[in-house]
Amino acid sequence: MRAQLQDAAAAFADGPGTLDGILHGLVDDVDRALREPLEIFPVCHHSPASATAMARRLRAKQPRTVFLELCEDMAPLLTELRNCRLPVAVQAFATRIDGFPADWAPLSVVAPITEASAEYQAIAYALETPGVELVLVDRSSDHVFQWQPHEDTAPGDAPAEEEAALHGDAVGVELGDLRPRFAELEQHLLRHGKVRHWSEWWHQYVELPLGDADHDTYRQVMFLIGSLFRRLAPGELGRVRVDEDRERYMWTRIREHLAATGADPADCVFVCGAFHAASRVEEFGVDGSPTAFAISPRTATEWQYGLIPSSHTAIEAQFGLERGSVSIAASQWEKNLRRTRVQPYRLKGQAGAKASRARRSGAPAPVAQTDTADRLSGFLRRPPVLDRLDQEELLGWSVEVVRAARRNGYLASTADAIAVYETSVLLAGLRDRAKPTPYDFLDAAVTCLEKDRTPGRRDVRRVVEIMMGGDRIGQVGYESLPPLARDVHDRLAPLGLDLQARGVKRALLDIKSDPRLRACSDVLWMLRHLLPHGAARAIMGERKLGEQSVQESWDLALGTHQRALIELGYEGVSLEQVLEQRLRREAHAAHANTAVVLRTVEDATLYLGSRRLSDELGTRALEVLSTERSVDGAPEVLQRVRKLLAYYRTTEPVLPEWIERFAKAGYAHYCTLLPTAFTDETATVRQVAAMLGFLFSMESLALSLGSDRTQLELAIAQSHPQEPAKTALLWGAQVQTGRLTRQELRERCDELLGNPLLLPAYPHYLSGLLHALEPVPGLVDVVVEAVSNAFARLPDPVLLPWLPTLIATLRTSGPDLAPLLTREAGRIFPGWLGALDAWVPPWHAQAAAPARPSATGRGSVLVAAYPETCDALAAVLGCEGTWTVAGTVPAGSLLVGRYPETAHALAVVLGVE
Repeated sequence: MRAQLQDAAAAFADGPGTLDGILHGLVDDVDRALREPLEIFPVCHHSPASATAMARRLRAKQPRTVFLELCEDMAPLLTELRNCRLPVAVQAFATRIDGFPADWAPLSVVAPITEASAEYQAIAYALETPGVELVLVDRSSDHVFQWQPHEDTAPGDAPAEEEAALHGDAVGVELGDLRPRFAELEQHLLRHGKVRHWSEWWHQYVELPLGDADHDTYRQVMFLIGSLFRRLAPGELGRVRVDEDRERYMWTRIREHLAATGADPADCVFVCGAFHAASRVEEFGVDGSPTAFAISPRTATEWQYGLIPSSHTAIEAQFGLERGSVSIAASQWEKNLRRTRVQPYRLKGQAGAKASRARRSGAPAPVAQTDTADRLSGFLRRPPVLDRLDQEELLGWSVEVVRAARRNGYLASTADAIAVYETSVLLAGLRDRAKPTPYDFLDAAVTCLEKDRTPGRRDVRRVVEIMMGGDRIGQVGYESLPPLARDVHDRLAPLGLDLQARGVKRALLDIKSDPRLRACSDVLWMLRHLLPHGAARAIMGERKLGEQSVQESWDLALGTHQRALIELGYEGVSLEQVLEQRLRREAHAAHANTAVVLRTVEDATLYLGSRRLSDELGTRALEVLSTERSVDGAPEVLQRVRKLLAYYRTTEPVLPEWIERFAKAGYAHYCTLLPTAFTDETATVRQVAAMLGFLFSMESLALSLGSDRTQLELAIAQSHPQEPAKTALLWGAQVQTGRLTRQELRERCDELLGNPLLLPAYPHYLSGLLHALEPVPGLVDVVVEAVSNAFARLPDPVLLPWLPTLIATLRTSGPDLAPLLTREAGRIFPGWLGALDAWVPPWHAQAAAPARPSATGRGSVLVAAYPETCDALAAVLGCEGTWTVAGTVPAGSLLVGRYPETAHALAVVLGVE
């Protein structure tokens, strides 16, 4: 091989040079790896050829120690694989980080494991064979983040598909990451290989030929590929340094273990990626440089470990593989086992797998002696052989895809099956392939079966993927779940549902007839708060402050969202503990404002019922309020304070101390900010209205606690808004404080309508009056009158552009403002269409009505009819006098003369003519 490469270099490069050095370096790398006393077994990530060769080699050599390229801190979890259904991922998770930037949290590292992978064969062999030791030698999860640049480890966007999001935003750790890092090289291989993507190239030119290769040939080919990709990789300083540090790390750990145990390197095997097997670092090999590689200490980050479900789609999405490639690899693995009759290793008792009967005997099987004979030349020259089994398989695929297409609504026939078969063979021939691959068949099926439109939700590509095995999704068994997840399943046991299974389960809770379900309801509401949307979805029933449902209906998908439930177990041992920690963390976050902290108070009351935690978070809300200098969260603050205050007044004998202090401090705080907010262009009308709503609704409580109403009066007097909407809002506040009468407010609105220059701005004044209903709901009759006058008198060029603003205002504050306006309009306007023509607005009727009688007119009738009531009102209002002789005007008539409007209103209510 060395001589052939030297001749090739001379032919292509016209003599020795860079190419000659690269080609000779490839041979040197292969030779160096083959001469290593500790057998290096190069693999590729999730490669069935690697898995087949691994199983064959383990049964032949029966090593006593297996060194595996996997994070060394994940070793205790590997025994838990017995309780899982593959594929699953070993995960290291950290929420409390120390030594890394805060914006990295949470940290997550996953190592997915499938049955068609060499690492699983090594793990199963070591765990199922007595006397065999499994040693993980790769860097720890902590070092994964220590050695990664910030931009590479910052959380990214999770995949859009549900199955692709099983790993979340975790950093993936691959055993045998074997892909060209030189973009031009990859494009060259794809173009000359007549394939579309890297997964197809690997399947065609490496996977299939190596499926039947002997051990020595397999090792030499994998060493050669790893050396080629390594030597042609771009010289990125950070990436190269990380790769070399990983290799130094692994060989340092291997030498430390050999020195500590005295194991013979000839009785060991080192399973690592082919990229790292062709290493050129000085520490390479058991006889490498004696200078010990300095391994940096781990940070103080608290790491949690567990198993999470994985899937073929999740692996493909995380590691940039082509969709369907892992499923094709799984089917190729089954095919390799049938063809080679290799007995794979499987963990005893694992779901979906049979236990391996292999046990270590007293005398190990003879070990094939590894030599450095040239096996590459013959292998690379050997033409591919068309196996009859592949033709039969292709025929079966063609029939099955037509059957599957019919089930999905396609108008497919037997002729289409023949077309798919022939097109697959034709495409393989056009691409210089001796036999069609699954990718050729996929293209043929799409070409022959895809119509103008997809009749259902699945296109032909998806139908083919499902037919070839589909996306296999793993599951973590109950025994391997963290304590929190097991506790959730135990507490939800009264529901009688299989919550481990994937899919949506409907749970019906009749709490009134079965009080035990109240505890299940509490768990479900906490899960709804903690887990992603869809894991626990309430169909019927709600939980509000002071309210609890007697019947509930839930859609549960805990099996589908098993990863999220498992990650909750990394944060605590119970749901209550995790929820309390999250609420505290949310309340003490740097970006938390008063509204956010009040939301945590409400959640603590709703889901935990903890008065201690609520008081603690309420005190935190008071601290945050005192530091705020903006009014951005005023609407939400008002809404939540009102709800909490109403809840405490109906359930507690006395108000909590924190909410009393909050009302008093908030009153002074918003009084101080009010003048600035009226003139601040960034403060919206809704935010200023919420401030006024807080001041007016909390006024009585604040004044009872020692606040001074003069603060509010001075704040309103010092407010001088420039915007029309805020000006109208200020008018509403002045009416509430008595600085402006309702009649004066009506007159100002009439003046605006009568001024042609102000007509375009009139809708903005109306918007301010609408928002004024939040702090002053008693103005609803004036607002209805103003809106009615606007519709009656504004010209269309002004009225029509304003309608979207009106709708947007009502939509924003609809739950609060719409009922007030609707109720008042229903009281004023006629209830049937026939009365509309003769209807006169009340404000027009009042303007056209004659002056009301004085003390001797209509009001005096009221005085005479109800003397006791009149005397009581006179005493309250400060009118002195007594009743005189009958027939004369009573002294109580002073009340009528002083307050004619009140007397008139009472007369109307009491029906006095």
